[in-house]
Amino acid sequence: MRWLISREIPHLRRYAFALLGDRSRADDLVQDTLERALRKSSLWSGRGTLRSWLFRLLYRRFLNDRKTFHERRMVPSDEIGAYESPVSGGQEGRVALAEALSGLSLLPREQRAAILLVSLEDFSYDEAARILGVPIGTLRSRLSRGREALRISMESGPAGRKLRRVK
Repeated sequence: MRWLISREIPHLRRYAFALLGDRSRADDLVQDTLERALRKSSLWSGRGTLRSWLFRLLYRRFLNDRKTFHERRMVPSDEIGAYESPVSGGQEGRVALAEALSGLSLLPREQRAAILLVSLEDFSYDEAARILGVPIGTLRSRLSRGREALRISMESGPAGRKLRRVK
């Protein structure tokens, strides 16, 4: 069981960092989640994947202890590469990731959590809805609203501005 849980640590760290925007608090949240998972491993029913159970524990811990794990609204650009990132491509990839994280940090917590689970962590809609503890229709609504707000943010930010060629 410990080995299976340890395989998910990079994913949990990435998700916690994206939720919180702070490396230290993200690590604390992951550590608390892992301690709870190991203490209460008998509660995992086998319904669903171990991965989705761990993410649900992390998200519930995040929601239940807002004083300890309060969100920081902006992610410093020097922390973007702190954890395993699915983005590659050198500087351009890092700039795009910085803009996306900046836009994500402006979204309401519920929309950000839904987008991160589905788009970054590659959970199905059913799994993401279970992790967040909401009906699938609510998840779809949060995804739709969040994606639209993110699109608007990206278009109005530096990435959305067109460069003009001056002769």
